Amino acid sequence: MPGPYSDKVMDHFMNPRNMGEIEDADGVGEVGNPACGDVMKLFLKIENDRIVDVKFKTFGCGAAIASSSMTTELIKGKTIDEALKLSNQAVAEALGGLPPAKEHCSVLAEDALKAALEDYKKKKG
Repeated sequence: MPGPYSDKVMDHFMNPRNMGEIEDADGVGEVGNPACGDVMKLFLKIENDRIVDVKFKTFGCGAAIASSSMTTELIKGKTIDEALKLSNQAVAEALGGLPPAKEHCSVLAEDALKAALEDYKKKKG
C-alpha cells in the first residue's frame, strides 16, 4: 500500500544529500515552523556570487528533511539571483509533490534559503 509520500520524498528522507554544517559559512539561515515544531538551518558557502557549497541541519519530520535535502540540490552551483528565485512550489514539485498537510515544509526550506542569503548580504556589507 503506497504511503502519502512520493518515492523522491522517501529517497531524500532516507538518504539526505548535503546534511551537516559548514563551519566558516558565508551565510546561515535558521527558521522554524511553530505549527509542527520543525526547525531548519541552512549553511551557504559563496564565492563570486555563486553558491559553491550548501549544507543543512533539520529537526523535523520526513517531509522537512526531504525538502531541505532537495533545496540543497537545487541551489548548489547557482548564483545568488538564481537561488533567490527558488520557490517552495519548485521544491515540492522536484520532490514529486507533498501531501497538503506537509506543504509548509517546502515553505520552510524556501524561508531558510532566503534567511541564509540575507545573512550573507549582511555579512558582506
